[in-house]
Amino acid sequence: MTPLRLISYLSPSIPEELFELIAESLERRMGAPVGLEFETRVSGPAPDSDPFADGRADLAFVCAPSYPLLKQAGSPVTLLPAAPVFLDPRAEGRPVYFSDVVVRSDHRASRFEELSDGVWSYNDAFSRSGWQNMLARLAEIGHAGPPDKFFRRLIQSGSHLRSLALVTDGQADAAAIDSNTLWLARRRDPGLPTRLRILETWGPMPIQPVLAHAGLEADRRSRIVEVLLSLHEDPPLRPRLEATGVRRFVGVAESDYASTLPLARIAVPATAPER
Repeated sequence: MTPLRLISYLSPSIPEELFELIAESLERRMGAPVGLEFETRVSGPAPDSDPFADGRADLAFVCAPSYPLLKQAGSPVTLLPAAPVFLDPRAEGRPVYFSDVVVRSDHRASRFEELSDGVWSYNDAFSRSGWQNMLARLAEIGHAGPPDKFFRRLIQSGSHLRSLALVTDGQADAAAIDSNTLWLARRRDPGLPTRLRILETWGPMPIQPVLAHAGLEADRRSRIVEVLLSLHEDPPLRPRLEATGVRRFVGVAESDYASTLPLARIAVPATAPER
């Protein structure tokens, strides 16, 4: 059988083990070899690096803004109607997540506006949680200029985990962190809540989608969905799934992502931010 090719753009902020578990389960239950690749430089592809257009992927796990951006550019991409529900209690069993704006526990700011002239860390400009939502929040408080006219400095960290470390170490004042990344970080480091606090929470937003090549046979897509939706029903897999912060996969539809703006409509830095 033709191999399946998977790419994840979400690690290390979302554990690699989740995608390894998915690849392993698809290979075992579909009887086809499954290749897994990690793209760690950005949280989602742009049209000039489209893994579906250039034939590199059958499935991709991406941050939500890449989906409308690829569709707008004519990519052979479609939404796979299955997405994860994470263990964060705020999700309430829904395929959603939040942006948690974190600062050090002793930081002077009590609201977002007080971060003016501070240092903002973000994972990358293709991220809704780390970058796009910050731009929307600046517009909401009446800041019409670019973000570097509000913040003294922008640091592109490369991942939510690195942004967390920069805030914790005092190299950045604040960052908007994927709530599931933060939830896992807190579970793995019980002392983290004493060092960081959540200044604001934005959301909920639709969880990062699973995308499929539009040319992938309909019956194979249906079988992939079936495997994902039943992962939590396999007793040996359930603890491994929950160790990555995921409770289960559930069905999703195009309408769930209707509010996601294409990145073409979102400003990005004119020059590469300082790392």
